[in-house]
Amino acid sequence: MALGQRIPEGNTEDLAASLPMEIKWYLTGAVHEHGQRFDWREFVSRVSEVEGSDPPEAAYHAQVIIDLVSTLVPPSDLQQLRDQLPESEDDENWRRLFAVVDAGGWGDAQEAQTGGGPQSDEGVADPSGEGDN
Repeated sequence: MALGQRIPEGNTEDLAASLPMEIKWYLTGAVHEHGQRFDWREFVSRVSEVEGSDPPEAAYHAQVIIDLVSTLVPPSDLQQLRDQLPESEDDENWRRLFAVVDAGGWGDAQEAQTGGGPQSDEGVADPSGEGDN
């Protein structure tokens, strides 16, 4: 919803055209005023408020949603979105929204956080307790 508030209505419609109705609604139907000017911190604050989560968690959720969107829309639409959001080194730095996409996508970003690849079960207790005799 916050992203739909930030970008102009026509651009929102273009981006949403390739999305499933359940996602499209948050960019278009749930938004009453498009094209508002606010920075990355305000965006995260708005997402956090809607989710009822803390800002770092809200920022990560927004990044994962953008990664999902990037798999559903044409690359030109994603680039158009990026072009509308300033990517500077200050608080207006919307590049952070694309951090998961830029890391190769959600699966690759998650692997990077956990050390990558499948994790061994060796030395890990069975949480059900069934293996303890």
